[in-house]
Amino acid sequence: MVDCGTVKKIGILYHPKVEKTERFARDLLDFLHSKDIHCWVHSSWDEAGARDALGDSDLVVSVGGDGTILRVARIIFPLGLPIVGVNFGNLGFMAELEADEAKDKLEQIINGEGWIDERVMLQAQVGPSSRVFHALNDVVVGRGKFLRLINIDVSLDGDFFSTYRADAVIIATSTGSTGYAMAANGPVMYPESRDIIMKAVCPHFNMDKAIVLSPSTRITLKVFSNHEAIVCMDGQEEEALQNGTEIEVSLTGKTTKFLRLRDRNSFYRTLTAKLNRKSL
Repeated sequence: MVDCGTVKKIGILYHPKVEKTERFARDLLDFLHSKDIHCWVHSSWDEAGARDALGDSDLVVSVGGDGTILRVARIIFPLGLPIVGVNFGNLGFMAELEADEAKDKLEQIINGEGWIDERVMLQAQVGPSSRVFHALNDVVVGRGKFLRLINIDVSLDGDFFSTYRADAVIIATSTGSTGYAMAANGPVMYPESRDIIMKAVCPHFNMDKAIVLSPSTRITLKVFSNHEAIVCMDGQEEEALQNGTEIEVSLTGKTTKFLRLRDRNSFYRTLTAKLNRKSL
């Protein structure tokens, strides 16, 4: 349960390219102020500014789609603040609330209802700069704008595994298993799983099956290409890769926390409902 005594300050982050999300966020701000909850509103695309606004916030509300939640997860990392997602996107796998129920449900949360759903995150260390990125869904190493395959050497815990000649290799969490990995015919993992998915995209004369790795696995990907290649985190942050660059991917040891009101066994009902609706 959530201790209602701790919910004193709530941050609301919205998708700035969707006008109705900002209107909704500011309407939510007024509603929460009427409940004597201190709130602030900020664009989720201004990650540095939003991070500065966090201060002593107890809860963050994400107003947008799954992409907005991915940005919010990076903004609050590694503070461990719980997220409540209000869905304005297409599928909204990670969102907890729909817009028309948000006020009533947030009032329940303020009154102490709910439980915490913890999801693992990935970190990617990109050499030679050793810059570290974080991702809730996936880390993808693949080709850039040119429609040519690249070679990616993969080692697991320091032991060589295989060379993929492919468009990309996806390293995904259980949360990311319903994203790009699923589109590439990877498995859907149960949300609390700490296992890691590795899946090649359009491999040429290579194994095309996904591999499920243990949570402790350290995955090293080395790119060989005479044209553009990139590493991309959650489909939002990317960095160009030079020939021979290594990227080391592993779990962070930190989690993203979602505050839930739905029952703990609702994932599969939600999965089938959203996928069936999308296919219509």
